[in-house]
Amino acid sequence: MSIRCAKCPLRARKAFKSLSDEDLAFMERFKTGELHVEAGTPVVIEGAKSPHFHTVLSGAALRTKLLADGRRQVVNFVFPGDLVGLQSSLLTEMAHGVEAVTDMRLCVFSRERLWELFRSSPARAYDLIWLAATEERSLGEMLLSAGRRDARERVAALLLYLGRRAEESAFSDTRLETPFPFRQQDLADAAGLSLVHTNKMLQSLRAARLIRIADGTMTILDETRLKEAAMTDEEPGEQGRPLL
Repeated sequence: MSIRCAKCPLRARKAFKSLSDEDLAFMERFKTGELHVEAGTPVVIEGAKSPHFHTVLSGAALRTKLLADGRRQVVNFVFPGDLVGLQSSLLTEMAHGVEAVTDMRLCVFSRERLWELFRSSPARAYDLIWLAATEERSLGEMLLSAGRRDARERVAALLLYLGRRAEESAFSDTRLETPFPFRQQDLADAAGLSLVHTNKMLQSLRAARLIRIADGTMTILDETRLKEAAMTDEEPGEQGRPLL
């Protein structure tokens, strides 16, 4: 059964800003249904055209790009509240794929009604642009790591980023201890490192008692020193992300 926007479980989380009654009524009309995706299956396929875009209600995913020989680059991570498939809505096809890491539930919106969002609900349209802009910022962070950080710095920065995003998206109540469904291969493909090298960097961070990853949970044991290891002083993002 599809969840009504007024009863959306994400609305109760402090990570997201509240919506007015008018905005809720519009979103009730704008939403066309829900999609359930099992872990390990595509949400959208690179190069595909889709009549829909989505907001993630629950679960986590990877944004990926593939080379012709099957090598994969994880370009970003997807958490609750994030948009999926907007690129296809604006550019007719997806330049990247999205693969579910856990079981997922997504709200479905029609790409044909995108102009209705801008025409009838400017505040909602602004929120959509804000979400797209934060995605651009995240891609800049990933590019900085790939281009300038060494291997240990890359892995440390990636773990800090995942903790922050988990907290911002209500995937976790705190960035210091978060669910961690990602494989070491996912981290390697995001950091641009081999699996063996990624494992060595994780072991180094564990040995320094900066992080612990066990039983599907990541714990940041010393955030200050992990930031030093990552060569970053970035503070956690603000609460109150828009929710489409």
